[in-house]
Amino acid sequence: MKDTICAPATPASPSAIGVIRMSGDKVLEITKEVFRLLNGKKEDIKHAIHPKVRVGYIMDRNKKIIDQVVCTIFFAPRSYTGEDIVEISHHGSPFVQQQILQLLIENGARLAKNGEFSQRAFLNGKMNLSQTEAVADLIQSRSAIAHELAIQQIKGGYQKTLSILRKDLLDFLSLLEIELDFSEEDLEFAQREKLLESIEKIDTTISKLVNSFSAGNAFKNGIPIAIIGKPNAGKSTLFNAILNDERAIVSTIAGTTRDTIEESLTLHGIEFRFIDTAGVRKSSDPIEAEGIRRSFKSIEESNIIIYVVDVNEMLPSEAQFDLIEIDKQISLEGKKIVIVANKFNEEDLLEKEIMGWNEIGAVKAVAKERIGIDEIIERIIKIVAIDLVNNDVLTTNARHWEAMKKAGEALKTAKENIRNQMPTDIIASDIRESLHYLGEITGEVTTDELLSNIFSKFCIGK
Repeated sequence: MKDTICAPATPASPSAIGVIRMSGDKVLEITKEVFRLLNGKKEDIKHAIHPKVRVGYIMDRNKKIIDQVVCTIFFAPRSYTGEDIVEISHHGSPFVQQQILQLLIENGARLAKNGEFSQRAFLNGKMNLSQTEAVADLIQSRSAIAHELAIQQIKGGYQKTLSILRKDLLDFLSLLEIELDFSEEDLEFAQREKLLESIEKIDTTISKLVNSFSAGNAFKNGIPIAIIGKPNAGKSTLFNAILNDERAIVSTIAGTTRDTIEESLTLHGIEFRFIDTAGVRKSSDPIEAEGIRRSFKSIEESNIIIYVVDVNEMLPSEAQFDLIEIDKQISLEGKKIVIVANKFNEEDLLEKEIMGWNEIGAVKAVAKERIGIDEIIERIIKIVAIDLVNNDVLTTNARHWEAMKKAGEALKTAKENIRNQMPTDIIASDIRESLHYLGEITGEVTTDELLSNIFSKFCIGK
């Protein structure tokens, strides 16, 4: 018998409605003790209707009314946790909430731990582990794209891909196991060339999922965009123009920005984290040098780089050379770069210089007057749209990414062992290892420590 847990499902602050959730074997018994119908009578709650909704009073042992409530009862196994659940909708007073919780505990329930309702849902087979984690992502989603990614995972999109991979690997492992059973006859049930070809396909899919984490994690937590360039190129002015707010200090004095400044902005349903950085140059000033070091750190952590150039100080060829020099200090490989030719004035530039900026795909802008800002945003949205199109299923969870990497490494070892004609038991061991790590993602393979770590990050009522 599992104990019965209870917890507030809404914050403890004054509001129109608050909800307390209770799940476990004694839910119906406890509800019968504390709940009275409007006519003051107890009701013998049975499983006739699902769900069962009743309006009445929560009363203490002295028959004192604590609140008029709505009790919604979900009977096992057709509930979120797979157990009997009651949700008590009460008036949103923190005092009322605490009084009801105390009464439930006095009658045999206990306060739930973080994520314990979702953990029971997983243990009772209502959803797999990756779907359960997606519930937490949905609660924390701050943009349309983060919401959509969480919904896709709750619906099982990620799990379906993993199920196909696991099925194929299990089929291969079964053939290898048969070989081991008939090792004395020296039979080969799994033809090595076909096995290698099939593992290559699976490894390609796993590699794609591993590589999608950079985009998936950014979509979930906000896509980091570092605004970089030489001192006084207009980075802070551009930062303010994009945010449409005077967030960063702007000055004609070079080196004004000594630290990174970050602000989030949602555009087209996608959250972006714009980071204004210190101007990149050599400096003997220890404070400015630290700001430049932080600029490089922001570059390293960003998916997109906005490289701002003062067209009055630098030619297109010099801008390209400067990017090469930056790449030597901190790798720009895999990062999308938007070059912004700032402080642009066609009357002051030669036609060949205008053509030069066009040739390197720069956005011509005057950040001070918000000219070119719409085009910069369009470029960024286009980059993100390409990432979405190129990835049918995205890895958004760091735990999944780590397990997927280990599964891929085991398959790479299996491929090498097949090519080197290693014994069947060694190849089978590699495939078992890959299956183990894939199973960790969906929950086929778990430990108490793993579950405790995952669900401790949930809110209490979930």
